[in-house]
Amino acid sequence: MANYTKADIMQMVEDEDVEFIRLQFTDMFGTLKNIAITSSQLEKALNNEYMFDGSSIEGFARIEETDMYLYPDLDTMEIFPWRPQQGKVARLICDVYRPDGTPFEGDSRYILKQVLDEAHKMGYTLNVGPECEFFLFHTDDDGNPTTVTHEKAGYFDVGPLDLGENARRDMVLTLEDMGFEIEASMHEVAAGQHEIDFKYDEALKTADNIMTFKLAVKTIAKRHGLHATFMPKPKVDENGSGMHINISLNKDGKNAFVDESDEKGLSKDAYYFIGGIMKHICGLTAFTNPIINSYKRLVPGFEAPVYIAWSDKNRTPLIRIPESRGEHTRVELRNPDPAANPYVSLAVCLAAGLDGIKNQIMPPESVDQNIFAMTEEERAQKNISTLPATLREAITALEEDTFIQDVLGETFSKRYIRAKKKEWSEYTKQVTDWELDQYLYRI
Repeated sequence: MANYTKADIMQMVEDEDVEFIRLQFTDMFGTLKNIAITSSQLEKALNNEYMFDGSSIEGFARIEETDMYLYPDLDTMEIFPWRPQQGKVARLICDVYRPDGTPFEGDSRYILKQVLDEAHKMGYTLNVGPECEFFLFHTDDDGNPTTVTHEKAGYFDVGPLDLGENARRDMVLTLEDMGFEIEASMHEVAAGQHEIDFKYDEALKTADNIMTFKLAVKTIAKRHGLHATFMPKPKVDENGSGMHINISLNKDGKNAFVDESDEKGLSKDAYYFIGGIMKHICGLTAFTNPIINSYKRLVPGFEAPVYIAWSDKNRTPLIRIPESRGEHTRVELRNPDPAANPYVSLAVCLAAGLDGIKNQIMPPESVDQNIFAMTEEERAQKNISTLPATLREAITALEEDTFIQDVLGETFSKRYIRAKKKEWSEYTKQVTDWELDQYLYRI
């Protein structure tokens, strides 16, 4: 990771002919925002003097708390490779502060930092590797996105069947120019669906990388005349897009999930971490699967997890332990989708896992058979419950999980719950095409 000083940033801007700098931050719902400044204003920004109107960002502040300040994280300085080479454009990811110099408790990056500080006090560092899926669709004559793709490629197919191969290649090359280590890229199961995996990193860096990744993918797709969407389930009869997250804890320079004397190669910390996540998973789902459409993906028959269980043998449960052991031992949480705010979703997952470690919460026995093939009676015998089926159920579970609310803080929790209840209320008022097709001619 870079370790820049203010002088380094000023010199880089001069040497690289950077004319514009985007001061980026992420709102409560995971949407990237920015203020663009010219290089003449850079020193002001580096001195944490750039103010914005917090009341204009949903979930950020009340009208009487309008003044917010952006504090750039100098190590996030990055020049966009897709912008002009003369008068280049760079970015700095920022934390949000109040005028009195204290962090804004509703800033999702701050929330993750707080949980990471707690982990560090316990002697742990968190590494996360995401698996980000997305769709590439055509745009209409006005440039608006559609759900149309002309390709019929499937899992691991190649060109010419994979018509998005060229766009995906350019995305990979662009990301590598920006310092990403790309481990794999591929066509996914559904037509027009793709996945690009980049190497794990410390949790805060990974969350920053996810936000950068989504911006780069969308930008390069547009240059190819396509629209990249991270909507979890854009087409009803196709697999949805997930964002599996692979988690490991390090302690004293070693993977804390490893115990070679254990039958499964897992340490007590690993079991407790799994137990903590399973205890809080219904409330967590409000953040790992944050929109109404998220729950159209979490249905049987499309490879997405539905049942709250874990295994090191198969991919149908919520949590999987990949076969790689030793220093590669990790916990794969399979329900998150790419609509999630990466800062908040990683914060609550880590907090839940740490709660498991603190309170020595053992998970139930692993389920090593295909859960989708089990009968309801068989699942009941093993006490296998289900994830929330709707955003409303997830928000109800969050309201009942005071631990997760305490992790987020009162300000964030109340505003998030209020916003999501409003989203659900607006959704329930809609008359859909499905309803018209089913009822209009019959009733």
